[in-house]
Amino acid sequence: MRILFFVWLMSLTPVALAAGAFDVHVLGEVHDNPTHHAEQARRVTEIVPAALVFEMLTEAQAARALPELRGDPTALEEALGWAESGWPDFTMYYPVFAAAPEARILGAAVPRAAARAAMRDGLAATFGDEAGRYGLTEALPPAEQAQRETLQQEAHCGALPDEMLPAMVAVQRLRDAALARAVVRALAATGGPVAVITGNGHARRDWGLPRVLARVAPEARVHVLLQDEEDVVPEGGHDEVVFAPAAPREDPCAAFR
Repeated sequence: MRILFFVWLMSLTPVALAAGAFDVHVLGEVHDNPTHHAEQARRVTEIVPAALVFEMLTEAQAARALPELRGDPTALEEALGWAESGWPDFTMYYPVFAAAPEARILGAAVPRAAARAAMRDGLAATFGDEAGRYGLTEALPPAEQAQRETLQQEAHCGALPDEMLPAMVAVQRLRDAALARAVVRALAATGGPVAVITGNGHARRDWGLPRVLARVAPEARVHVLLQDEEDVVPEGGHDEVVFAPAAPREDPCAAFR
């Protein structure tokens, strides 16, 4: 049944995308899986977005992603300072840039200094005047807060002090809001459609970027694609999910031992 459902989705997707049925396409990923990035590039080619929003780029980096550089992967990588960014190899991400050579590029990355400031001073002080509009002045429901803290601990292989977990959740909320703000700005500047390149954790419908967008831009029609490995269905809600073989990787918990 799952295979048939997957084939049905894949057969409908190009038609839906070509018809311009959505204003925002959230294209999730597992960051180090090259097949996921190839799928993102394929989708971007179909969507023909007016703007691309990248979780991986700061606003300053995005300003350097000039159209004249997008035909030269080496020049673009150098302009972005990608090698120092900590993200996986640029060869995986470059096809996404190349798939929309004229699209406006926006960055939604939260710089490390801003993340540290959020941990120290709070979300509202870091995000700015629109913090309330983006939900950052409100506490999460206790059950959601607890679930998100558990996921943060699991993501860090159980190595974080418990007292640090609320701050880690706060930073994730800050990143969701930063992505949503970039999408709102992209829609205002271009009219859309907008494609968003981000990890599955920010793409999930229940508490990621889509929830923030529903709050600040309820009129926007949003399609959420999550991508995972093998047949593991990502948590959090989506409109579509596709699977790819697992990428080879070292034990992520080895660094914490």
